[in-house]
Amino acid sequence: MLPTLLMLGTLGMAGDPGGGALAVEPREARLVGSDSFVQLLVTAEGAGGRPADLTAEANYECRDATVAEVGPDGLIRPRGDGRTEVVVTAGGRRTTVPVVVDDVADTRPVRFVGDVVPIFSKLGCNNGGCHGKASGQNGFKLSLLGFDPRFDYEALAKEARGRRLFPARPEQSLLLLKSTAKVPHAGGRKIAPGSPEYNTIRRWIAQGAPFDPDHEAKLVKIAVSPASRVVPRRAAQQLRVEATYDDGRVVDVTRLAQYQSNAADLADVDDRGRVRALDGVGVAAIMARFGGQVAVARATIPLGKDVPNWEMPASSNRIDPLVFGKLRELGLPPSPPCTDAEFARRSALDICGILPSPDEVRAFEASADPDKRDRWVDGLLNRPEYADFFAMKWSSILRNKKIPFGGPQGDAGTFAFHAWIRQAMAENMPYDRFAAEILTARGDVGQHPAVVWYREFNRTTENMVEDTAQLFLGLRIQCAKCHHHPFEKWSQDDYYGYTAFFTRVGRKPGSSDPFSARVYTLPSGLAKNETTKKEYKPKALDGPEYGDLGPRDDPRDALAAWLRRPETPFLARTVVNRYWKHFFGRGLVDPEDDMRVSNPPSNPELLDALVADFIKSGYDLKHLVRTIATSQAYGLSSLPNEYNAGDRQNFARYYSRRLPAEVLLDALDAVTGSTETYPGLPKGFRAVQLPDDGGNGFFGGEEQGPFYFLRVFGRPKRESVCECERSAEANLSQTLHLLNSPEIQQKLATGSGRAAKWAADEKAPDNDKVAALYRLAFSRDPSPEELSVCLAHLARRRSEKKAAQGFEDLVWALINSKEFLFNH
Repeated sequence: MLPTLLMLGTLGMAGDPGGGALAVEPREARLVGSDSFVQLLVTAEGAGGRPADLTAEANYECRDATVAEVGPDGLIRPRGDGRTEVVVTAGGRRTTVPVVVDDVADTRPVRFVGDVVPIFSKLGCNNGGCHGKASGQNGFKLSLLGFDPRFDYEALAKEARGRRLFPARPEQSLLLLKSTAKVPHAGGRKIAPGSPEYNTIRRWIAQGAPFDPDHEAKLVKIAVSPASRVVPRRAAQQLRVEATYDDGRVVDVTRLAQYQSNAADLADVDDRGRVRALDGVGVAAIMARFGGQVAVARATIPLGKDVPNWEMPASSNRIDPLVFGKLRELGLPPSPPCTDAEFARRSALDICGILPSPDEVRAFEASADPDKRDRWVDGLLNRPEYADFFAMKWSSILRNKKIPFGGPQGDAGTFAFHAWIRQAMAENMPYDRFAAEILTARGDVGQHPAVVWYREFNRTTENMVEDTAQLFLGLRIQCAKCHHHPFEKWSQDDYYGYTAFFTRVGRKPGSSDPFSARVYTLPSGLAKNETTKKEYKPKALDGPEYGDLGPRDDPRDALAAWLRRPETPFLARTVVNRYWKHFFGRGLVDPEDDMRVSNPPSNPELLDALVADFIKSGYDLKHLVRTIATSQAYGLSSLPNEYNAGDRQNFARYYSRRLPAEVLLDALDAVTGSTETYPGLPKGFRAVQLPDDGGNGFFGGEEQGPFYFLRVFGRPKRESVCECERSAEANLSQTLHLLNSPEIQQKLATGSGRAAKWAADEKAPDNDKVAALYRLAFSRDPSPEELSVCLAHLARRRSEKKAAQGFEDLVWALINSKEFLFNH
């Protein structure tokens, strides 16, 4: 079935190359074997001069039906050896495609790896829900997605006393009887007798079920076309997939490839590679997978409506032309800029995790400086709260937490590592150095606090391997430990080559903190695949092998040096994407630490530009924050217009999101005028400054007081390197806690709190107090209607001799509002 040789030049316009001519791919179709095929792709100039897919609308006619046939979907199949032409007609235009057919008698041998296994994958026989799962299905097990052909062959040809294959009468083989449902099959009928798939498997069995992978041509890559295309909403686009082998052959595998959309709300794709755009606006990545290789096509889906004219904002920030240029391409109008008060509150929460003071916001609003937003961001970056906030972020990602039941001694390493991270943020340590010092940490806590990170990996080297890849490289390579990654190019060889960087990490009890081991380098150690018994020297992913390291060399030093090279793509791309998500609520690649080929960025030009700028800056994290926070894109309103309300991918507005648990708790203290206390820490210590997650008995346990609050509002327990562990989802427990929990009521009613002080102050007018409360909580003045309602309520409470309760009511109402709970 597979050896359909496509004798292709570069894609060009078939027929008259003048305006409106049809473009047909391939220029010539060559089919070898009775089960081969070629998928035609017909394109013409559409609205706005963009290419439009006419594959499904075109008419096809084969001039010699004894040589080939062509279906209404443009799929050419062989009938007999010879030459002919397929006539393609669409929109009153026509062109022809030469067709050459050879070896319809099928004298060639059928290849197990190249011809048979792809059929199992296409039909789903070897997926995780069928025979590819760990326990197999009904006594028959295949390797997951066909990544171990030798195992599959042994299962088919030798297990069950060989009854699955019957070369003397191939059609009576259990493999074919089950797949055609002539014998009961839990998976139902997978193929029909006489179908190309059936015929390929039948011929392989009839030839004696040969297995000779060493003499088969090796698959080098696959390519999908068109690689990128604008597809109007509710329109369709046919894809073609070609496989290239190391003997130079290029084979059409469109009907045998598997497809998946990474944005099911934007576009779906059927099993024949036909993409259908839905009602969303944005970019969908369509993954094509064949033979362990992955390729991606991008479908850009514009709004397709008449919208008001809008001007791209003037900006010298490198982000804005790329964000607004993408919106222009999509026909998606952005929201207007946010107000200065909104920007002040938003940026203070995103950069420092604090509510700005009313006086700061007033001064900011009153300033006539055209660069005042830039200066405001610079001021935030120079505040100590910046280091506190980002130390909290990195402590969570790096899983800095107390060892359970470690007692007071277990705190030392936790505090030391947190202090080291905070100092790195305060000093603006270059990120490549920050990452390298963690990766290569050795000694004990007293010498290098970053060794605390390694106490999370006392059990297995695999945890260390997978965490470092996800954290610093943005790669989730766990799957490749057992089989080729199903959505990526990483194989077991890649996994174990990367593992070898960590096999010489030694540990022994530390002196400063017995729960944080002293880390040192072992003189030898290779990675070993226990299944194949193969040993591996350190090898970077898509990088060099380090096979000449001596007994005193630490392989981690080589890994860190490789990661810090400007040409190495992983380190800078991952942190830039991570910070973009911090400020916009969604990564350019989302999830932010799953940067695989099949999950490309929504705006690749923007990500590339930011990465290049970040590297040029010397991996300067403050420079990265400044660049993002001073962009016009970041300064857009969070209020949607009638066109971008559903946008979650293109940054046509600022995406509102709930305050992180620690920030929210500190904000509650700021508004209520209360002060949270944490056992064992100085008075005035804020939740953002906590070095630990508060669980496991640290500071008195998590089922009471502030630690219960933090848990309810999604503070991570730091059990995973994934930032997804921090929950931003709203739930009933949060609502009930804010409405009537004893902790919140105590903050409202405390005698030293804001409500009690304002009730006792009879000199200041109530309208000033209400305005101050709104300024503190929302960074804005109340509207006339809000002010009127608040003053009426206070007057009513005063008449009842309950002035303090009146102010408590106002504070309670504001802290339960979405405007307070969300950064917008």
